Amino acid sequence: MTENTSSVRSSARGTRNALRPQTERKRARIVDVAMRLFAEQGYHDARVGDIAAELGIAKGSIFHHFGSKEALFLEVYKKATRSFAAYLDVPSEVREGGFFEILRYWLVHTEHMVREDWIPYRVQLLGNYGANLTLKREINRFLVAEDPFGRVAFVRFGLERSELRDDLDVETIVSFLDWVVERFQDALLAEELDPGLFRRHGAAVERKEARINQFLEVLRRAVGADRPV
Repeated sequence: MTENTSSVRSSARGTRNALRPQTERKRARIVDVAMRLFAEQGYHDARVGDIAAELGIAKGSIFHHFGSKEALFLEVYKKATRSFAAYLDVPSEVREGGFFEILRYWLVHTEHMVREDWIPYRVQLLGNYGANLTLKREINRFLVAEDPFGRVAFVRFGLERSELRDDLDVETIVSFLDWVVERFQDALLAEELDPGLFRRHGAAVERKEARINQFLEVLRRAVGADRPV
């Protein structure tokens, strides 16, 4: 190998390495714009061409980086989900109250996601309810592999405190919480998902607190260690 050839290859490697941060920045910009448009327009109505136009790039450039609209939404969903706090990311005094007090904390504070984090929350709703089966499968794989909400750690926390049933598999409790807690939170916030539980007689704070207390009692009876026999 001649010195010139070695120098050219070294230069090429350096150029590729130098482009990586630029490529990542471009991908991040695409995801940021796509997140807002998906949140505002929904998965089906948001168009890749509109995302490209807002960024001032060719539509083909987005497909070059992500391959498809589904793959782009998956990256948007991942970023949205990662922006939320994990179950155990609560004030120390709440954590000291235990498993069900932590759940109460998040249920009471659910509305902040609409006021402060409506874009990622809307994206999460789209992924949970508006995705096709193929995309939903990839979303589920991400949630299981990364566990962005710290669900397993939260359940183990409850088990270590002897607040949860020890005759159930950890993953069984995790799956149960995933289903019922997320649906209950969605009912608190999303009018299109609310069957009337909270707005049938108005949205009084007292009624909301009563429903949260009832919901937590149902959970205690289902997975709590001190459930009635």
